[in-house]
Amino acid sequence: MSTVGPGAATELWLRWKRAHEMVRTAVIAETTAASGLSEPELGVLVCLHESGGSLRQNALAATLGWDRTRLSHLLTRMGERGYVARDKVPNGVEVTLSPAGRHLIDATLPALETATRRHLLDRLGPDDAKTLRTLVDRLLPAKE
Repeated sequence: MSTVGPGAATELWLRWKRAHEMVRTAVIAETTAASGLSEPELGVLVCLHESGGSLRQNALAATLGWDRTRLSHLLTRMGERGYVARDKVPNGVEVTLSPAGRHLIDATLPALETATRRHLLDRLGPDDAKTLRTLVDRLLPAKE
């Protein structure tokens, strides 16, 4: 339940949005400079990495919050670069990290970790980081 007054909700939203965009832009700029990956490519590779290396294409789209057509076009380009492979399976398509994609994301994660620490966590105290995690977890949909 909200305890903010009229107009305060909009102000909070705008401040949160600005902070998010500033941190996101800085983290992505550093990570892209280190890896050559675009933000969408990074998102796909991180999701596949976190899932153990493969996901159904529809699950990947849902996880990223993307339209299936957008994801399909990106996966085609990533497949041409040798980062992922797609295979038809019963009732769908399985997207798998290729060896080159696995190597690239493994090499990129330290830069992502460093940039995230520099632009987000180092600016928060230990209790702030815990509170932020609690709040973000509360805002995200429950895992099924």
